[in-house]
Amino acid sequence: MRILGIVLILISLPVLIWWVRAFPSQRKWAYFAIGILPFTMSFANLDVAFINWATWPGFARGLIVSILDTLAIAILLSAKAPFRRLPLLGALCSYIAAVLMSVFVSHQWVSSSFYVFQLLRVVLVFAAVASVAGRPGAVRWIAFGLAAGAVFQGLVTIEQRLSGIVQAPGTMSHQNLLGLMLHFVTLPLLALLLAGDRSKLLMAGVVASLIAVALGASRGAVAFVLLGLGILLALSLARKMTPHKWKIVGLAVLFLAVVGPVAVTSFGERFSRGTAAALSPDGEREAFERAAKAMWRDHPMGVGANEYVIVANSKGYSQNAGVIWNKNSRAAHVHNIYLLTAAETGWAGLISLIFLFFWSTSRGLHFAFSFRKDPRGDIVLGASVAIFVTAIHSLWEWIFVDYFTQYVFAIALGIIAGTIRQAKTDRRLLRLQTLKVQPTTR
Repeated sequence: MRILGIVLILISLPVLIWWVRAFPSQRKWAYFAIGILPFTMSFANLDVAFINWATWPGFARGLIVSILDTLAIAILLSAKAPFRRLPLLGALCSYIAAVLMSVFVSHQWVSSSFYVFQLLRVVLVFAAVASVAGRPGAVRWIAFGLAAGAVFQGLVTIEQRLSGIVQAPGTMSHQNLLGLMLHFVTLPLLALLLAGDRSKLLMAGVVASLIAVALGASRGAVAFVLLGLGILLALSLARKMTPHKWKIVGLAVLFLAVVGPVAVTSFGERFSRGTAAALSPDGEREAFERAAKAMWRDHPMGVGANEYVIVANSKGYSQNAGVIWNKNSRAAHVHNIYLLTAAETGWAGLISLIFLFFWSTSRGLHFAFSFRKDPRGDIVLGASVAIFVTAIHSLWEWIFVDYFTQYVFAIALGIIAGTIRQAKTDRRLLRLQTLKVQPTTR
């Protein structure tokens, strides 16, 4: 079956290249696929490992390629100079460079190279989204795809909850992963609704996202989606206040009042059955953090990307930090992306990751508020808030390094970068047209 999967992925590349080029009027479905695939490909087995380390305890377990990667390549090959003057590309590449440096200090360089390869796939999706962000309706079709993916996950979580699963993960590997991914659906889609879009699919996407987060009963996901909603509503009103936006605010508050009890019930059932949060004297999270800090202190250049679990156990860091001895705990990562990044890729990785989050958020917010009359600024605002909330959420979560999360991050990043680049191109063309029509004066 694995060989068949590899063959199908290889065949998909020329087929998608031909389709995207031969039927430009149907490219909207390619944009739709970009949005929906991160939420459906694991369920449909639309990815394959050319090199498979299925039992590796890290987060990257081989050289994996998905149908979204081949679709991104097809879109890039149909675009004109997709990487030229692309904002945020430098920030993303600086993080990749830091990860690449860690390969040379890694105890197992092959496993670290898996994460480098994963990040190169992220670049493909980022550049593909950015290349189409300036086309009329393209971003909206990507948003439709995100909404459809959220509806799919929402329906699955409802079925799981009715089947007795207290923390419904949807089709993802964990409810925390689904919850973090949905930041990149709820906030950009809500931003479009605030701007005046009345698509029922977008509305369903926001509703389904909130339901899935509530049924997942992840404290972080629930808390930070609420934080993101509050920030987005405040910034959207500050950008441009309209009666329609106040209507959406009222509907959001009403819906949260209805969904709130669902989340409270899920939390009640979750904690009534006990948790692992206090299995060690001061909690497992604190023990993980002690292990990561000790590792970082001993290895300021890092121990190698994708190597935390192996080094934590083989070098005694988990033992010395008080991480309890069982399979789940000893195979877990520190629940803080910044400590995980520092331990694996050192100061270079930590600084470049913080810069990537900061620069993408600040560029997006600057565009949204510098061009308040530009309707493209609304979804850029939503994508920027999603990245900001993810950056804060990651103080208590490591799941950002999972490639499903990085796919939706790449979509948000591409929307921001592509919109900024297109706006610059539009202004440049407008200046040239203005100069041409100005009368000659003596």
